[in-house]
Amino acid sequence: MGGSGVIQNGGVLRKVFCTGGLLMALLTVSGCAAGGAKVEGKIGVVDPSRVLSETNAGKKAKESLGAFSKNRQVLIEMDEKELRRMEEDFGRQASVLSPTAKKEREDQFRRRVAEYQQKAGELNREVQEKQKDVLEGFREKVGLVVGKISKRLGLQIIMDKGKGGPTLYSDEGLDITGQVIEEFNREYP
Repeated sequence: MGGSGVIQNGGVLRKVFCTGGLLMALLTVSGCAAGGAKVEGKIGVVDPSRVLSETNAGKKAKESLGAFSKNRQVLIEMDEKELRRMEEDFGRQASVLSPTAKKEREDQFRRRVAEYQQKAGELNREVQEKQKDVLEGFREKVGLVVGKISKRLGLQIIMDKGKGGPTLYSDEGLDITGQVIEEFNREYP
């Protein structure tokens, strides 16, 4: 019985220390907040997708990416047509081909499909890299413009208001997107 009493007492002491530690932590945090360490600041929000869509440079960037992507898509479509033609020709001639000729044509078709898949993957990577390069350069310029406007307005934090951004809600008065678009068009016509 004496052994179980020690365990109980140890458990009670542990609970007291844990509760005391938690209470001390709460007092410290509330003491900091009550001690005048307020977080004050001016916040603004910007919708980057609007900046991309509504600035002259953003429209040019989107057009450039669209043309680049379309060019790559045309190359893929040409290869797809060639593969379909090869498949149709093989289907029409399969009954008259010798087993050896049939196997050669099947092997040729498989090689061509593998080449097509590799080329499609490479072209897709090219489009993604081009998009990344263009958009990173654009984002850097947006960042500079947002920084200038933030300093002028005395803002300390700017949040991303766009779809998928961290801002779920913001008052319309915090939105500086229109100002960013105007300034951006002046600096990057």
